[in-house]
Amino acid sequence: MTEAELARAVALREAGALDEARELLLELSSVAPDDSQVAYQTAWVHDALGLEREAVPFYERALDGDGLSSVERRGAMLGLGSTYRTLGQYVEAVNVLTAGVLEFPTDRALAVFLAMARYNAGDAKEAVAGLLTLLVDTTSDQEIRRYERAITLYAEDLDRVWS
Repeated sequence: MTEAELARAVALREAGALDEARELLLELSSVAPDDSQVAYQTAWVHDALGLEREAVPFYERALDGDGLSSVERRGAMLGLGSTYRTLGQYVEAVNVLTAGVLEFPTDRALAVFLAMARYNAGDAKEAVAGLLTLLVDTTSDQEIRRYERAITLYAEDLDRVWS
């Protein structure tokens, strides 16, 4: 396997030639099964084609190995967590996305996907609390900013009754 072949596969994926990219990436995966870069790109193309179940082992392989940049690792964690959620594997989704949020605490997309997975896993309280915190941390809306303290307090305990 050469870097040029991997670059060609990525270029094909980016150009929308997903089937051709998939074919090349599967060939590269068979030649270099432990290459995290190849595994990540193979997972990505499967996801792009709607082949989520087939993407999972490639995401797992990419994350188990070394060789991903932090941007790629973050993308693989988001991709795997989102894919698990799509497949109804909510506990796995929450686990991967929680690990992603811990590793990349400033990545807001991971936090949003974690909230969705928590909701699907039956933890609506944590999901809403996470989204409220994210909203307060990222909004520029003046009306929301005006109530920042109250929203933050409510996010800490949505079930609290004030007497």
